[in-house]
Formats: sequence, structure tokens, C-alpha cells
Amino acid sequence: MQLKIMPKKKHFSAGRVPLILFLCQMISALDVPLDSKLLGDLVQPPTITQQSPKDYIIDPRENIVIQCEAKGKPPPSFSWTRNGTHFDIDKDPLVTMKPGSGTLIINIMSEGKAETYEGVYQCTARNERGAAISNNIVVRPSRSPLWTKERLEPITLHNGQSLVLPCRPPIGLPPAIIFWMDNSFQRLPQSERVSQGLNGDLYFSNVLPEDTREDYICYARFNHTQTIQQKQPISLKVISVDELNDTIAANLSDTEFYGAKPGKERPPTFLTPQGTESRKEELRGNVLSLECIAEGLPTPIIYWIKEDGTLPVNRTFYQNFKKTLQITQVSEADSGNYQCIAKNTLGAVHHTISVTVKAAPYWISAPQNLVLSPGENGTLICRANGNPKPRIGWLTNGVPVEIAPDDPSRKIDGDTIIFSNVQERSSAVYQCNASNEYGYLLANAFVNVLAEPPRILTSANILYQVIANRPALLDCAFFGSPLPTIEWFKGTKGSALHEDIYVLHDNGTLEIPVAQKDSTGTYTCVARNKLGMAKNEVHLEIKDPTRIIKQPEYAVVQRGSKVSFECKVKHDDTLIPTIMWLKDNGELPNDERFSIGKDHLVVTDVSDDDGGMYTCAANTTLDSVSASAVLRVVAPTPTPAPIYDVPNPPFDLELTNQLDKGVQLTWTPGDDNNSPITKFIIEYEDAMHEAGIWHHQAEVSGTQTTAQLTLSPYVNYSFRVMAENSIGRSVPSEASEQYLTKAAEPDQNPTAVEGLGTEPDNLVITWKPLNGFESNGPGLQYKVSWRQKDGDDEWTSVVVANVSKYIVSGTPTFVPYLIKVQALNDVGFAPEPAAVMGHSGEDLPMVAPGNVRVNVVNSTLAEVHWDPVPLKSVRGHLQGYRIYYWKAQSSSKRNRRHIEKKILTFQGNKTHGMLPGLQPYSHYVLNVRVVNGKGEGPASTDRGFHTPEGVPSAPSSLKIVNPTLDSLTLEWDPPSHPNGVLTEYTLRYQPINSTHELGPLVDLKIPANKTRWTLNHLNFSTRYKFYFYAQTSVGSGSQITEEAITTVDEGKLAMASRQVDIATQGWFIGLMCAVALLILILLIVCFIRRNKGGKYPVKEKEDAHADPEIQPMKEDDGTFGEYRSFESDAEDHKPLKKGSRTPSDRTVKKEDSDDSLVDYGEGVNGQFNEDGSFIGQYSGKKEKEPAEGNESSEAPSPVNAMNSFV
Repeated sequence: MQLKIMPKKKHFSAGRVPLILFLCQMISALDVPLDSKLLGDLVQPPTITQQSPKDYIIDPRENIVIQCEAKGKPPPSFSWTRNGTHFDIDKDPLVTMKPGSGTLIINIMSEGKAETYEGVYQCTARNERGAAISNNIVVRPSRSPLWTKERLEPITLHNGQSLVLPCRPPIGLPPAIIFWMDNSFQRLPQSERVSQGLNGDLYFSNVLPEDTREDYICYARFNHTQTIQQKQPISLKVISVDELNDTIAANLSDTEFYGAKPGKERPPTFLTPQGTESRKEELRGNVLSLECIAEGLPTPIIYWIKEDGTLPVNRTFYQNFKKTLQITQVSEADSGNYQCIAKNTLGAVHHTISVTVKAAPYWISAPQNLVLSPGENGTLICRANGNPKPRIGWLTNGVPVEIAPDDPSRKIDGDTIIFSNVQERSSAVYQCNASNEYGYLLANAFVNVLAEPPRILTSANILYQVIANRPALLDCAFFGSPLPTIEWFKGTKGSALHEDIYVLHDNGTLEIPVAQKDSTGTYTCVARNKLGMAKNEVHLEIKDPTRIIKQPEYAVVQRGSKVSFECKVKHDDTLIPTIMWLKDNGELPNDERFSIGKDHLVVTDVSDDDGGMYTCAANTTLDSVSASAVLRVVAPTPTPAPIYDVPNPPFDLELTNQLDKGVQLTWTPGDDNNSPITKFIIEYEDAMHEAGIWHHQAEVSGTQTTAQLTLSPYVNYSFRVMAENSIGRSVPSEASEQYLTKAAEPDQNPTAVEGLGTEPDNLVITWKPLNGFESNGPGLQYKVSWRQKDGDDEWTSVVVANVSKYIVSGTPTFVPYLIKVQALNDVGFAPEPAAVMGHSGEDLPMVAPGNVRVNVVNSTLAEVHWDPVPLKSVRGHLQGYRIYYWKAQSSSKRNRRHIEKKILTFQGNKTHGMLPGLQPYSHYVLNVRVVNGKGEGPASTDRGFHTPEGVPSAPSSLKIVNPTLDSLTLEWDPPSHPNGVLTEYTLRYQPINSTHELGPLVDLKIPANKTRWTLNHLNFSTRYKFYFYAQTSVGSGSQITEEAITTVDEGKLAMASRQVDIATQGWFIGLMCAVALLILILLIVCFIRRNKGGKYPVKEKEDAHADPEIQPMKEDDGTFGEYRSFESDAEDHKPLKKGSRTPSDRTVKKEDSDDSLVDYGEGVNGQFNEDGSFIGQYSGKKEKEPAEGNESSEAPSPVNAMNSFV
């Protein structure tokens, strides 16, 4: 039976360190414990316990010590080989072996040279049970050779050129550490422009004038011998173009020039490595260092990528201003192509390094010692891996097994030795050697055949005391051959304890994972094998935990006052706690101002130095607890008012209790600036996903200085804290150290999941992806699932990359689907998402609406009805119905227009709609179509309808021509919109006398086919106002107005000239002066009223000229196009002003109101009233400029004279 003393778990309780260390020694040695009291009569083959490293570099100035320590029973003897042959130490007086040990001491301090003892050494430790051997120890003295003498010429370069200063250190053992300094032993500054390569050379991407110096010195430090070698200084001068030309002319004979062209701006090129590709080989477990250094102007920046993968997050580091990429603990998975990119503003250059990771042998399963009893079976397994695959070789007692004495109980099968029916003579030490071209592994493992009854090595009646709810470990160290079985019992008559409640470790330890009060008692450990039985009793007591039930609290006190911290402790009655107070984790000051009571710490006469963190620590023999509070000391309130401000930022941020999804953040508050801190605001930055963006994390009370933060997986957190008081918020603190949480499966799924088709045979599934913070781990993907809602199909699923859309092809048209989108990453899946409903793509509707009917409501409005189409024929989301309608032709056949189709859309599943704004007395045609998200379906059969007659519009124009002494001729154009068959025209007119009073109204009917009419028997030299409109069978249309004057009677005019000229009479002149003065006063009053915002009273005179028969608004056409206000009608009824001019074409001009400011000299056309507002509404409807040279036919009168004067 194989003896394996290995624990399944490592749970250790406080107070068990000595025994646990003893058990650990047993576990690590995997052999028979050499306890002289218990096991003094047991034998054991040798085991190598200590040896020098395989590659042993020695200091030639000190004695050589080659270590070889071993143990065994009986104690082993030692021998050495050197370079494969026996090394007889007795023949060399300088070589001695340490007593009781195999360690060699070679005394070269007195005489001799270290080089004499170079070679490969191997130690053998032997006793009667076998022989163990050490590794091959290669002994080499360290070397620190000097630099070869060389003459270094000064270097002169133009500003901007590249340069490489070679170091080429001498080859030492071990290799030297290279660095560049000046004559003052100051390190030369390095940057992205100037840096040292891995080979020690100093590279300049471009030189600057400040690089000029005469002491560029390369140093090589050999740590083994503590020596530093120095190369000859190198002189560098960087000059301008003009200086360079002068230097060439003066020193051409003895100066080396690095290029004659000036250093112009240029794209990057690599100084090292050369070309576009290179190869690198590294061993597993080493640090992979890749280097790219480029020259160029401006200075290039270096970037690194792995072409066929990503750089490992936690093992990738950049050195030398990102010119060197380092990956620690490389493995075969790190093989591949790495690309460095050098870039500046003028271009970029790439270099690919093909990395191959090889591996020296490493253990998969090293052979373990076997302790067997006679007749038992066992195996030694030696498994190693490497690249290339290592070869496995076996030795027994240091001799290859092929030439070793035969053992019938042993059978070798590759990397395994199988033992069957072993006997005492089968005891031996076996060596397994795994080797390839990159190294080797050597392991010793003994087979010790013993027959021993069980023995308990743990002392009897040990008392274990454990705090409640903590693990309890009861030890039972044992030995026996064959390997004993272990059982535990509780009490004197208890049954065996089983692993449903307890944990039984292979080393005999009994673990109670959560000890409770009822776990108290006596436990018995029993060890049995076929040769006997042994037992041992131990005792367990469970104690109540120590707790601080009243913790000290944060305090802010003024200088010179008193402060008290309270700390009440509850503990087990059988344990005596020790209460200790600490200040800033150290002892309290030795000051009588500090007094410690049972539950209090009191500090009197507080000073500034007393501020800090005070900790109450309660300790028992089994556990300890502590609680802390911060004391802030502020100055007493000064006589002048204190200056209040926002707090200073917190500082000393620290992360503790780091868990997978939580961490405790601790900080020290800054000065509150005389306003107590009310709260702390904690923010975080995710350097992995959103570097530079800070988010709100939590808020805590202003008395707290710690916060337990809940974190999300796979986030590289940094935290900062801000303090807030009544004045405001402080600036943020410095950021804490970064903390990367472990990856986990996503805890949420994408939102805004929709399924909408873009084509009749597809389903486009879209969603809002998770952001980097929500991904919870690397490799974010989405599992998209779908199935028809009304079918029995199984879910179809596909996993897609981190995108936001997936298109399902080949779907039936407009079918409801159930859709799910579930997030997953490299760790696992998010919770099962809820299904949402979507539809595959729409197609154009198949059926046109039927039974289209039209009901004409009036001359401008019609109502259309139709039957809805079947929903299945819609083949999409029903958006509504659309009516196309157009005017085919006018019924009067006099007003045909180009056909213009109009469209009205009715949302939803409507079956009727109204068509407004139709033209009266017209023929319309319409059809109806159903509309879905894809477009329109086929049109219904065209349906025509007629609108009835309406009232006509106003005649298009009205002109008065050929005025005579007693007649006027009117000419007009028919209405532009007759809206039916015209039946007749109506003309109304009336005279206007010199006082603007209207005479009797004459009404005249004119046939509809007339466009000209002459009025006879009119009064001479009289103004007339005309009202003219057309009529249909429905009624009268809108009217048009105009004014005109008959000509003057020449005979009466001559008679008037023969009368006495009244204007020459004195009384008339006096009267006119008085009137003029009165008018002037009135004008002044008008100006004053206008400046005060008054209105000129023109309304009264307009009312006097109002149309005696105002046309009512027609309602039968349902439109408002012919609407007119009363004010506008009044405008049409205003008579001509006295003194107006008649145009040469005899068309009567409509002038402004008599009350226009033209009459008072306040403008040309009377455009503004007294308060500055526009009064165009008082002017005629159709103003025309008067023709020059036409005088008024009206006789002079006093009123006309006054108007002319004004």
C-alpha cells in the first residue's frame, strides 16, 4: 500500500502553528519521520535535502563551497565525481568535506586558482538502503574582463540626424549590466528620442544641439565580483548646416563625418532590428523581451500588437519608453507573430518578430517516495513535459537501470516503474532523468519496504480551544506500514464520524468546518493496519467570540479641549481579554494627559499633535478584534470670524479586504476648513473600458473614513474621494491604486431587443449591446434565438460576436416571431432572457379596397366610404388607407386645368374619410389604396363624382372708360372661378356729392354674356361709386367696387368765369386767413396727439361711406377664401378725394381716405398714421400712380383751396 501523507485541504486555526509545521515537514519530505523517541529503530534510504545550483558561478576571490546535504537512517556517507570520474578529496590538500555532511570546501584563499576547479561535480549520498545523487553542478568562476583599448574618433553630426553609439562590452560571466554615464558618474538622461538598447548601445532617433558633449561613457557592472569597467569616452558635436560646412573645410583630414546631408524631417526607419522580419526564441517560464528602436524626425512613437491574438493583460509590460515589450512567464501559447509599429507625422514602418517558445523539461508528476510493507504493490511515476518532448531515463542507486542488478519485483514501463510483491531487498533509491536539448530534471525517490504497526505521533490529551463559528482542526499525526486507516470518534461510546459533517484529511487531521457549542467534547483518533492498532484522545472546547459592541467614533475637537473615545468589549467568560489603545498603529504617547479607563480613552488639553487615528484592540489567547476612529484637532474659534471654505481633499486612499466583487476603501479626511464634513462622495474609473471617465460609486456619512464597495466583475478599478460640507465640495483626491476584479459571467442581457424585417423574406434582429463595463469578462458574445410564435418549431440559435444586429434569411412574409438575445463571455452565460415578439419582413398589400362609395356633402366637401381589405392580404402592419383624387374637368368646360392629383391618408383601420377643399361645379375622380410599412397596395377602381354649383368669385377686373358729360362706360372680365353657370351680373351705383354724402342707390341687372355696359343720363361733373358682382343659380358672388366722374359742362364753366372773382375780395381774404390759422392750430394739436400715441379719427368718416348693402358671407361652399371683413368692405366704398387726378386711360383711381396724412403734408402716399402704424387699410384696393398732366375737372372751391394750401 502506498503511503501518501498529503492533506486535501489546508485549514489551520490560531494556536496550532508548531504542530502544523511538523505536519508540513512530514508532507514535504514524504518519508519516515526521524523521531528518535518514537521511531528510532526505523531505517530510511538517503534523501538529498540541499545542493548547490546546477549552474554555479563562484567568486574567484573567495573559497569554493559546493553544497550537498542529505538525511537517512543510518546516516548516509558521501562521495563526489568530477567531470564524470571519481573525485578523491584525500589527495588534494585544498579540498575538505564538511563533517556530517557532503559539502565540499575548496580553500583557494591561501593558494590555488579558481580556474583549476572548474568542472562538473555530482554528489552521491549512500547507506544500506540505497544511494541518492545530486544534480550535475557546473562550477565556473566569474569573469570581469577589461575593455580592449581602442581609439574613438570625435563624431560630428547635423541637427536631426540619427546616431548609434556602440558599447560592445567585454564578455563576462555572468553577463555585465550596461549603463551610460558621464565623467561625473551621472546617468545620461533618456527619453523617447534617446534610449539604451538591450545590447547596451545608445540610440538617438535624431540628434539635437543639446546632445553635444565629450563624455558619453559606457559602463559595464559585473555584480558577482562587484567591479565596474569603463569604456573610453565618446565625443559628439551637433552643429547647424553652416557650421558643418566650416567644419568640413577645416577638419576634413582628421574628423569622421556621419553623413553630409542635413537632418530633414523624414518618416521612421528601424535602427534595430534590421529589415521587416526577424525571429526570436525563448524558453517557457522566462521573460520574453522584444525590442524595436526607430529613427526619424519628428521622433517616432512605438506601438506593439500581436497579429494573431491579444497581448496577455497581466503579464505584459513596456520598458524603455515602449521600445521594449516584455511578457513574463511565457508559455507555448505566447508563440506567434508580434508586430512593432514606428509612427510619426510623416509615415509609419512595421517590423514583424516571429516568436517561438520552447521549453526545458518541467514536471507534470515527479516521482514520490514509497513506503511499502512486504508483499504490497506500488508504482513510481515520472512524467515531464517540454518542447521538444523530453526523454525519460531511470537510474537505481545512481546507476542506469539497464545495467543495475536485476530486481524481480520491478517492471519498467516508460515513465512508470511498477512494483509487485515487494520484499525488504527491494528497498532502493530511484532517479528519474527527464532531458531535452534545453535542460534536464533529476528527481530522487526511494522505495522503503517496512513492516510497522500503527503509531500515533500526536501527544495525548491535547486541549484545543476554538472560537465559535470558526474551523476546528484536531491533529492525529501517525505512521505505519502498511499505511494505517484513520477513524475518529466523539465521546467514549460514540460512533465513527463521517464526512457529511466533518472533513477527514489524509494526514489524519479531523476538521470541523464550523465549530458550534455542541462540538465541545472528547475526540478519539484510531489508526489501524494489519499489524495492529493505536489510538489517541484529544479535547475540544468552543469559546464565544470577542466583539466590540461600542466602537470609538470619529471626533473633531478644538485645541485645548477634552475628547473621549469609548470601546466596550464583550468576550467569553473563560477568556481574559487585554485591551490596548494605539495611536496611528503605535503606542500611546507617554503623557499624563492620556488616561485609560475600563471602557474609555480620555485625552485632555488636546494639542495639534494629538490628531490621528486611535485604535482600540481587544486580544485574547484565541482571537483579537479592533476598531478605529480618527481625531481631528481644529483651532479654537478665533475672535474674528473664521474663514469658511470647501474641505481639503481626502488623502492616503487604501484598498483592503479585496474580494471578487467587493473591496474596502479607507481614506484620511482633509481639513474641513471650519465647516464639518457632511458626506464623502466616492467615484471610480474603469481604466480597462473607459479610461479617464469617472463615475459615481457611493456616498457615506462625513464621520466615516471607510466604505465597503460592491464591485462588478472584470473591471480595472481606481477610486477617488471628495468631501462635502455646507460650503461645497472639495476637489477629488488622488486616485487609489488599481484593482482588477475577476471575470464572471454577464449578469444582464442586451436591451431594446427588436425584430423587424427589411425584406419580405428576412427578419432583422437588433439590440442594444452591453458596454465594456457590463460585459463582466473577456470574449463578450451574444446568443441569438428565434422561433415562429404560432408554430411548434424548436428554438434556432446562433452565437455572434459583439455586434448589435443579426439577419435571419428565408423567413415567410410577415410572420410573428419570438426572439431572445442572451449575453455570454468566456466565463459563462447571462441569465435566461425574456422573449420579445417581432415580425419578419413586410410585402406590398395584395388586395385593393372594395365597394368605394362617394357622398357629396356640399360643393367643397365629399365623404368617401370603402370596405376594408382582409388583414391577411395586408402582409404587414396596417398603417391606413390612402385616397388619390383629382379634378378631371370643369362642368362649365370654360376653366380646364392641368390634372393634379392630391393625396389624403387616413391612419388605422378606417373605412371612410372626408375630402375637403373641393372646387364647386367640378368632376372629380378618386381611388383608394391600403398602406402598410412596405408601401401601397393596388388601387381600387376609379370612382367619379360631381360637385354642385357654388357662388362665383368676384369679376376679375372692372374699368370705367370713355366718360362723357352724362355717361360712363364699364368694362369687366368674368370671374376667374365661376363655380357654376353664370346667370347675370348685378351693377349698383350711386352719386357722391361734394360733402361726401351718398345719393340714392340704383340697381341694374346685366345679362351674363355681357362684358361691357354704358350708363346714360348721368349728372355732369359728378362722382359715382359702383358695386359690381356676378350670380349663379346658387347666389351672388363677391363684389368689386370702383369710382368715376362724369365730365364738366363747358358753358357753366364759362359762366362761372364771368362772375366776380370772390378770391380778390378783402372779406374773403380775411376769412381764408382765419381759416388757415385755425387749421394751423388743429395741425399742432394733431401732432401733439400723435406724439402721445393718439389715433386720428378716420373711422367715423369711413362709416359715413359704408356700402349700403354689405354682402353676407356665403356658407354653402364650405370655404373661407371669399371672406371679407367689414373694414375691407368699407375701403371699397370710399369715394374719391377732392382734387384727385383722373388717369389718361380714364380709369378711375382709388385714392386714400380723406383723412390720410397726405392732406396734411405728412408724407407722399400716406403710409403711416399718427402713432407710426401703417394705415394702408384706409387706402383704395387698387392704387395706381396718376398720369402726369391730367388736371382735376372739379371747379375751384374754398374747400379745394384749403386742401391745396395744406
